[in-house]
Amino acid sequence: MLQFSGHVTFAQNQYELNEGWKCAPIKTVKDDGKTISKTGFSLAGWKPAVVPGTVLTTLLANKEIPDPFYGLNNEKIPDIYDTGREFYTYWFVKEFKEPFPANDDQVWLKFRGINYSCEIFLNGSKINTTAYEGMFLRQSFNITPFLSKDGNNRIAVIVHPPDPVGKANGGQGGDGMIAKNVSIQYTAGWDWIRPIRDRNTGIWDKVYIEKTRSVNLKDPHIITLVPGRRTPEGNQQPAVIKVTADLENPGNKPVEGLLQYVIEGNKVSKKVSLAPHTTKTITLDDFTLKNPKLWWPAGYGKQYLYKAQLQFLEKGNIQSDSETVTFGVREIQTDWNATTGSRQIYVNGQKIFIKGGNWIISDAMLRFSEERYDAEVRFHRDMNLNLIRIWGGALVERPEFYQACDKYGMLVFQDFWISGDCNGRWVDPQKKEDQWTRRKYPDNHTLFLKSAEDMIKMVRNHPSLAIWCGGNEITPPEDILVPLRDSILPKLDGTRWFVEYSNSDSMSYNSLGGNGDGPYGIQPISTFWENRTFPFNSEVGSVGIGDYESLKRFIPKENLNVPKFGTSDKPDSVWTYHTYTGVGYNQYIEPYGPSKDIKDFALKAQLVNYDQYRGLIEGFSAHMWEWYTGVIIWKTQNPWTAMRGQMYDYYLDPNACLYGLKSGSELLHVMCNPVDGMVMIVNNDFKPYRNLMLVVKTYDISGKREKLVTQVFFKYRACFI
Repeated sequence: MLQFSGHVTFAQNQYELNEGWKCAPIKTVKDDGKTISKTGFSLAGWKPAVVPGTVLTTLLANKEIPDPFYGLNNEKIPDIYDTGREFYTYWFVKEFKEPFPANDDQVWLKFRGINYSCEIFLNGSKINTTAYEGMFLRQSFNITPFLSKDGNNRIAVIVHPPDPVGKANGGQGGDGMIAKNVSIQYTAGWDWIRPIRDRNTGIWDKVYIEKTRSVNLKDPHIITLVPGRRTPEGNQQPAVIKVTADLENPGNKPVEGLLQYVIEGNKVSKKVSLAPHTTKTITLDDFTLKNPKLWWPAGYGKQYLYKAQLQFLEKGNIQSDSETVTFGVREIQTDWNATTGSRQIYVNGQKIFIKGGNWIISDAMLRFSEERYDAEVRFHRDMNLNLIRIWGGALVERPEFYQACDKYGMLVFQDFWISGDCNGRWVDPQKKEDQWTRRKYPDNHTLFLKSAEDMIKMVRNHPSLAIWCGGNEITPPEDILVPLRDSILPKLDGTRWFVEYSNSDSMSYNSLGGNGDGPYGIQPISTFWENRTFPFNSEVGSVGIGDYESLKRFIPKENLNVPKFGTSDKPDSVWTYHTYTGVGYNQYIEPYGPSKDIKDFALKAQLVNYDQYRGLIEGFSAHMWEWYTGVIIWKTQNPWTAMRGQMYDYYLDPNACLYGLKSGSELLHVMCNPVDGMVMIVNNDFKPYRNLMLVVKTYDISGKREKLVTQVFFKYRACFI
């Protein structure tokens, strides 16, 4: 306790429990959780565990399995469908020092993610009295009564895999049964990844201890309203800041105090009374921020971020708890473009042509880090993109991902955990009833909605979050969709565009048939210019094989041969396993001459990569506001060692796709239409460009410059779209 000028402050204390964990498979442990969680219980023979992590990351760290991302190693690891769930059911134990608190102080144990269900014990007592299940649900436990008097404490957590685990039969999400859980779906396999053998079972996200006084301040929420349509350089009208927070009183006595926040030295406060054993959402008075510095998507202005400090002061002067929230002043709007037949997005009143990339997850085995998130999001900024879509077969991305998007100006299109491939989108004429049963997945709709509420609270303060989406290529079941759309999101957020599914007609009116997206795979460059696709295309993609250095990292030397082409050639098993089959490079590489060896092949593949993605983004930009309001590339990254749909490989090694996008996505860009040979300029910026001179030089096939040089002087705004 520190005292200044009569004001008593309790310094908030929070720390992570991310080292010193041990684990053991359930089949080797005969004792129960109450016994295991006592400090006197021997952990002899238990092995070091990776937390945050999964069972597989622990086995890999202990060198009990080979690297599943290399060669055919993944085939050497037992799959949970064959072994049974008990094989990957593990105990995780952690000892920590925390003295028994004095007075009304409280100590909280917090989990940010466990997959899939668990029981939690501390010092001989079970602390989760109700079932804890679902991959996307944070949990907080008041462990004050269970702490040891001598300060030596032990946590024991038994983690059970999803149920059912799904059969990895080569389909999208395997046999689709993984979707019966409120969990990640790709772990049973997809067309861009092989099965994750433990289905990512484990304490996969952060665990930490937080200390407060009698009242816990949690889930603060900041909304910013930006009036007027101003450019980043113009004079900006004042912004309105709206703030709420939840206050929890776990004690037996009522508490009175003051909830306040401070922004830029300005303080807003409100008197609060809390009954025992209650949690109350408090709304504070709005604050008007004069001369606000706005947050803009990449390329359109700076990503200015403010900090707000929230405090609850018991009796008006004793700090019980505090939270600091980083936020950006920005507002998202949308309207319908009748010309294109699609939705268009505004940020702070300015219309933004969406150039985005689809994102699966940073690492398929959930090995996340702030540094990797920062690098991957920075790559997207460097490609001159302005949006990342989080695909529905994965997760609501972590706060560290969103922090990187806030920093680099990437808007985020966030799906919930539904995918048409697993949740009944594809109708098998032989099994219509089975498909309708799948349409009701997941089994526990209440858990889905509870998890959705929690994830909304976790990321809603990030200015980068722009769009919520019900699911990938399909809506959630009706009794999930309706409360999510009509009550939960309006109540807990209400500031973003909600799309019912990723290629919904409300997003992009589909008059062309199909699923509302594509085409996929390598295309003649002219396709992107002359063939009209869907006006806000959520998935359109091509190739992405890495360079020679990239291939060497995951393909054994004996398999590093130029892939065969032709129906009579048997494809290499390693290349096929890592999703090369069907990519179809060869006929596009052949014009550059036969590949002498694998180095030559990979180098020529980069020429194809560059042309594909520069042509793709130029073709869509050429019809901005005429045919299109946005395009999202499928996909810009891989969470494992695959060979299709990536601008950089799993090891963060860029390939030429990245540079093709970087060039073709410039705000002010000169390009040549490959269909008619016309040269044009696209201006994606807010501001006009005048008095420009364009010099056009031509070269023959050998690289020699021809005599023809054309100079065109543009007197007016350079935007001929």
